[in-house]
Amino acid sequence: MKQLLVLSGKGGTGKTTITRALIDLLQPEAYADCDVDAPNLHLVVQREGVPFESPYYGLDKAHINPQLCRGCSLCAQHCRFSAVVSGETHSINELACEGCGVCVEVCPQKAITLRPHVAGELRLFKENPVFSTAQLRTGNGNSGLLVSEVKSRMYKSVTHGKIAIIDGSPGIGCPVISSISGVDLVLIVAEPSLSGLSDLKRTLQTVRTFQIPMAICVNKWDLDKEKTKEIQTLSTEEGIPFVGTIPFDPAVVEANNTGKSIMSGTSKATTAVRSVVEQTFSLLMEGKR
Repeated sequence: MKQLLVLSGKGGTGKTTITRALIDLLQPEAYADCDVDAPNLHLVVQREGVPFESPYYGLDKAHINPQLCRGCSLCAQHCRFSAVVSGETHSINELACEGCGVCVEVCPQKAITLRPHVAGELRLFKENPVFSTAQLRTGNGNSGLLVSEVKSRMYKSVTHGKIAIIDGSPGIGCPVISSISGVDLVLIVAEPSLSGLSDLKRTLQTVRTFQIPMAICVNKWDLDKEKTKEIQTLSTEEGIPFVGTIPFDPAVVEANNTGKSIMSGTSKATTAVRSVVEQTFSLLMEGKR
């Protein structure tokens, strides 16, 4: 099964909008939202039925048994993350706790243990097409591990398939790295701005580390035509296929606000996106770098 990942160097470039268009036109057997810190693909791809939900356990967190705690404060003195809340009997601030276990070792009363901690929720629609996503709880880390679990559940739920489409996270952090692993092609949605060009370069460096084929498109290209030319030049210099430009179009904003696909209309952006999708699909199936 060919795996297409959509990335952007920064938020707000239109990555999820392009992902929705890819889903509409390519009709994949599976897709996933790996932006687990702030998933929103489910807002524009409406699904019927109830997803299979399960908790995601991150790092263990410390827990103080109030019946055993004598308030000696050794745990508070040794906690470098200031996660111990002092009182007649101490407690743990789970948002601050890193699960290092130092407090467990220094407690003379053996009142502290490390317990599994629910850091997020996994959701899986098993009906065709399979849709895997998750939501990381506020203040929790290890989103890269959660992304790996989202992808794993998607793959395991597809008995046979031709294409899987993955909506990645913005930036170049752990969630992005986990999203890149194992895919066949990365489509990078760039924004024609100074920050957009800078973040695009960082994204290219990150993906190149994995030796994964890439393609670039520019969304809202006509907002800064000079920056669009710079991105096209960069694409040529780096030997990366440039699959097209998409103009700024109020119809796209209206479609997103109403939860509709931009492919359901006949706007100028719809025509441009269709061309981008066709060229991207060709690269994906041919396996070109």
